[in-house]
Amino acid sequence: MNTPLVDTRGAAKVRPITIAILAMGGEGGGVLADWIIDLAEHGGYLAQMTSVPGVAQRTGATVYYVEIFPKAAARDQKPVLALMPVPGDVDIVLASELMEAGRAITRGFVTPDRTTLIASTHRVYTMLERLALADGRVDATALLKSTEEASRRLHAFDMASIADATGSLLSAVLFGALAGSGTLPFQRMAFEATIRRGGVGVEPSVRAFNAGFEAAASGNAPMLPAARPFDPQARDNAVQSLVAPIDDSLSIVSRPIVSAGLVRLADYQDQDYAKLYLKRLAPVIEIEQARPGKPDELLTEVARNLALAMAYEDTVRVAELKIRSSRFERVRNEVKVKEGQLLDIVEYMHPRTQEIAETLPAGLGRFILKTSWVRGIVDVFTRKGRKVKTSSIRGFLLLYMVASLKPLRPRSLRWVDEQKRQDEWLAKVVDTAREDYALAIEVAHLIGLVKGYGDTHERGREKYETLMALIPRLRARGNAAAELAGLRKAAMADESGEGLKKSLAALT
Repeated sequence: MNTPLVDTRGAAKVRPITIAILAMGGEGGGVLADWIIDLAEHGGYLAQMTSVPGVAQRTGATVYYVEIFPKAAARDQKPVLALMPVPGDVDIVLASELMEAGRAITRGFVTPDRTTLIASTHRVYTMLERLALADGRVDATALLKSTEEASRRLHAFDMASIADATGSLLSAVLFGALAGSGTLPFQRMAFEATIRRGGVGVEPSVRAFNAGFEAAASGNAPMLPAARPFDPQARDNAVQSLVAPIDDSLSIVSRPIVSAGLVRLADYQDQDYAKLYLKRLAPVIEIEQARPGKPDELLTEVARNLALAMAYEDTVRVAELKIRSSRFERVRNEVKVKEGQLLDIVEYMHPRTQEIAETLPAGLGRFILKTSWVRGIVDVFTRKGRKVKTSSIRGFLLLYMVASLKPLRPRSLRWVDEQKRQDEWLAKVVDTAREDYALAIEVAHLIGLVKGYGDTHERGREKYETLMALIPRLRARGNAAAELAGLRKAAMADESGEGLKKSLAALT
């Protein structure tokens, strides 16, 4: 148990204990702040709390600020307590997620001379991370390292997993970690009594509190059921039999990627489609076998990008994924549906004439797209989006009918176009690899620009075709791989393509 903090500036004075809580909507940040206020007031302290909601990171992110001051030190006077945290003057920061901890650091709330930082290490990706055209995730390892360097003391572990395992909110785990950190002058029993006084969800909250306390006090996160590593071959015997003949040709890096690609494509279409995937990889495997003892980086990138390209998103795939039982179960778990509660799921869908035509047989699809009066009629019916309630019989059957077109997919216009593009791309990769291995790796990355559907797909395809047409010119230069890598990053910098246009203009 700690003694009240002392202000070392000038004469010895008791100063308030300052606490900042950074949490997102639905994580119980307000409940946590209320618990701290109740704990302090029952422990002989004056307490004040304010909160400021914001959308600086994600909708719902809120800063709760609490200051507590011992009544005995106040005597007959009321202390003046601040309404907002001041950079460099926060004793304790509680962050509900790793990026929230990073946000507290950038705002100056966490300092190495003063602050105890208590944070959950799980991630809820920001809008910028989700909207990135490529992998826009922040490096969690670097982020965690920054929390260690910025704080005086750090208690960081996966609190979201504990909350899920105990059936409680993350706020209860944070409250337990706060108690276990020993930074407040209150006994453990006082913390638990605060939860019980609340009278809502007491037992799950106490379980989460105890787990959080033990993790912070001991420095070790509690043992939870370990997540099984992804093992594609173990999941599907048919896939294992497919990859077995080439198993010796794959490295420890490329083997799981190829296996995962087979699982994905067998699920996307069928076993024959998975076999086509292996057939397409054969020339790349031959190239790697001619380079014994060297890492098969080209095979790894081709295997990954080819699997993603072959499992392209179309109306059939979207419909199929939205009505899977596993999705309904996942949504129920995410919103924490209780026994006896009903859950409605409404999908917001806006298929355009382009997507509809691409789902049809190639000849009919091209006829619709090229015949203005036919396309005009279809445009009228696709002008507005649709709300489809997949939790209803009607909505479910509507998407079920679309998903049932899966066996006819190989005859569709989109299939014909995608297979042609993939074959041309793969031929370019193989041809380039024979002369410039590094450049071939960059060419392998290019098809990743073509993704999604609708406007996103069209813009990505235009960027892809622009860069593919530029390869002969780059091959005549001295540093083709690095230049193509720079152009590809420029293409992924924004959806509009302005970054790529500037980079192309600067290319001499």
